[in-house]
Amino acid sequence: MSVRCAVMCAVMIAAAVWAASCARPTGSIDRSRLIDLSYSYNAQTVYWPNAAEGFQHQKDTWKITPQGYWYAAGNFSSAEHGGTHMDAPIHFGQGKTTVDKIPVSNLIGTAEVVDVTEPAARDRDYRVSAQDLTGWEQAHGAIAPGSIVLIRTGWGKYWPDKKQYLGSDVPGDTAHLHFPGLSRESAELLVQRGVAGVGIDTASMDYGPSQDFIVHQVVNKADVYGLENVANLERLPATGTTLIALPMKIEEGSGAPVRIVAILP
Repeated sequence: MSVRCAVMCAVMIAAAVWAASCARPTGSIDRSRLIDLSYSYNAQTVYWPNAAEGFQHQKDTWKITPQGYWYAAGNFSSAEHGGTHMDAPIHFGQGKTTVDKIPVSNLIGTAEVVDVTEPAARDRDYRVSAQDLTGWEQAHGAIAPGSIVLIRTGWGKYWPDKKQYLGSDVPGDTAHLHFPGLSRESAELLVQRGVAGVGIDTASMDYGPSQDFIVHQVVNKADVYGLENVANLERLPATGTTLIALPMKIEEGSGAPVRIVAILP
């Protein structure tokens, strides 16, 4: 074979390989492995009892126009901390990061799911202990730096029944709240592990009766964000899930609604 023929053959083969690679999809996601971990916002959305307002949605224009086409538009308003939402570090950490300044790289990571449904079922005011976390590590390996730790208490079964979910359905009543959360020791351990975020399927990282919100203080002061009212945690395995938690990018926001998506292994 001449040098010219060899070169022509090489070019033709390379072109064929390139065309084949363009023809097949790349980076595709198996949609059967996607889990939505967020609740919809509506009139039943659970907010902290003393929130100035819940979720308001006004359908200003939902109609067929005089020109004959359909047009829908409206307005909404919401407190920052309600429904499935993110607590930015500035929430309880003076001078720490606001919602809009959290690096996108911190919002996507491996999810480590710690299941405390059994003790939480026995005690509405259960607080996740450091031993719960180290026990999880003995079974599944060390909690990885940059991961997002999700605490599964089983409380999602009560959403959106405020009486069951919060312990009280009286507007403004923050003195009679009862639901599980983390302990100071477990929060400190997670900070030591270098996690990017901490999430839970209850209304707060702190347990219901808390008055000092020490878990928020520990987590946020370490510039770690929180995810609260996370849905469908019972559908996730202990390890291997990729989590994408993208909040509304509110400039200088202390928190924001967040759409959380899990990609199962």
